[in-house]
Amino acid sequence: MFFANELKKIKKIKHCFFSRKNGFSQGIYKSLNCGLGSEDKKENIIKNLDFVSKKIGCKNSLLITLHQTHSNKVIYFENEKSIKNKLQGDAIVTKIKNLGIGILTADCAPILLYDPVKEIIGCIHSGWKGAFNGVIENTIKKFKELESNINDLIVVIGPCIKKENYEVQNDFYEKFILKDSQNKIYFSKINHNKYTFDLRKFINQQIFSLNVKNVENIKMDTFGEKEFFYSYRRSKLYKELDYGRCISVILMT
Repeated sequence: MFFANELKKIKKIKHCFFSRKNGFSQGIYKSLNCGLGSEDKKENIIKNLDFVSKKIGCKNSLLITLHQTHSNKVIYFENEKSIKNKLQGDAIVTKIKNLGIGILTADCAPILLYDPVKEIIGCIHSGWKGAFNGVIENTIKKFKELESNINDLIVVIGPCIKKENYEVQNDFYEKFILKDSQNKIYFSKINHNKYTFDLRKFINQQIFSLNVKNVENIKMDTFGEKEFFYSYRRSKLYKELDYGRCISVILMT
């Protein structure tokens, strides 16, 4: 369990970037696998989600996650009637109290947001595709639509894959350069067809470009720190059949 210094100070906010520890799953999913999209035993995942609900302080039915598709779609819960679990999207924004909103990750970055003045919370699932296609920009835009002042916004980027462990092919590199030649700063060349990509730096720059100043990073590596995190890329490297997902949650009381 990992916490942001800024959010930890705020009494109205409960949050956590949960590690893979303290759960009920076994084998490659050991132990706090919260990914219902995995092939893990459903009863174990339900137990894990129950554990998370208790820790974060909400009813089981009010711990809400998405059917994530690496899109730029933002879900807004306006009132209790609008709350639904597993809607398709990659970010949630809400003003509803005692609602735990969560993101599932296994190398992508979980991002938690809070405006203490307008009392708005948000969470984003940001891999390269979501960030590239505007999921961060769309989430901040939603905060602005709700009259949030960007200067009040607190943003925390959680654990994700480190640059050294994120190898990509030339076509991936070309996609970024074609969009903006300045994007080369996120890459280091390995050979004529391979690069490493700095997802965290790319996400940070996206946030800074939107004039958000209060940004905290929990600089942990999901690929390298196996005892704490699941990793899609590590599972592929070890030829494992599947992988678990860590959950990151924010709730406003």
